[in-house]
Amino acid sequence: MASFSNLTIGIAVASFTVFQLLFHVLSSWVSTRITPGFNNLSQKRKIEWNSRGDPSIVKLNIAITTGYLISDLLLIIYYWKAIGDKFFVIHHLAALYAYYFVLSKGLLAYFGNFRLLAEFSTPFVNQRWFFEVLGYPKSSKANIINGVLMTVVFFVVRIAVMPIYYSHVISSFGTEAFQRLGFAAQSAWIISSVVLDVMNVMWMVKIAKGCYKVICLVGQEEAKTHRNGKSD
Repeated sequence: MASFSNLTIGIAVASFTVFQLLFHVLSSWVSTRITPGFNNLSQKRKIEWNSRGDPSIVKLNIAITTGYLISDLLLIIYYWKAIGDKFFVIHHLAALYAYYFVLSKGLLAYFGNFRLLAEFSTPFVNQRWFFEVLGYPKSSKANIINGVLMTVVFFVVRIAVMPIYYSHVISSFGTEAFQRLGFAAQSAWIISSVVLDVMNVMWMVKIAKGCYKVICLVGQEEAKTHRNGKSD
């Protein structure tokens, strides 16, 4: 029988409450003061804007992350027409499935926190979306810098770490500690990891293609400017 400590439940509930307040109150209030263009967005865009409030700064442990994931999952379902995405639903459910065992039984905390390294790429992913809805040209300096950083950081924290992560996973197979986990926890660990990383690879390919297109576009514009300069 799973048992959650009062502290764990309290942190998860507090995290859930904070992220709901961020979505419904603070995000709009701050955005209107920092970015005037926020007021010109459609209601659909505002909903997605508020849902992208960066959670990485406050993800200090699994309990806080769980509160965020539950909050975001409910928002995605409730505002499905505006921000619905089946891959995000799969991502959140897979993570929550594994984090259940971390919180309820104290299992696999090291690997759970290791997975949180992936969130270092989230600010850049969200910033790209913010630039897009605010009408920044893809060839703008800010967009290019963020796009390159997003591609590099996404690769480092989600793709390059895979060999390290799975070498630790494989080395645990057959050990006494692995056997003590039980089938349910073993399944949650392996299945959630594979599902999340399949999506990470899919997203990496998409991001890399987008970055390549932008770099090529910039190169073509520079070449055109150079030719025009010579002709003058």
